[in-house]
Amino acid sequence: MKVDICKMERKDGSGCCKALVDIAIDESFVIKGMRVIEGEKSLFVAYPKEEKNGKWYNVVIPLKREVKEDIEKIILDAYNN
Repeated sequence: MKVDICKMERKDGSGCCKALVDIAIDESFVIKGMRVIEGEKSLFVAYPKEEKNGKWYNVVIPLKREVKEDIEKIILDAYNN
């Protein structure tokens, strides 16, 4: 699986959201609205969500742990460089 960063918009300020990220997978489709978040212990990647009836629901869910880890590593490596 090939993952490319299409866009990374770094956020200034003291908020927990450090960047907004769009990725392309296998040059076939794009996931928009991923976020780099500063947690209590480290940075992590949050996947897009949408609100319905006052609740937040995941829009994108990786089905395999390896895929999730690969995507997150690529995003965090790009953010840190």
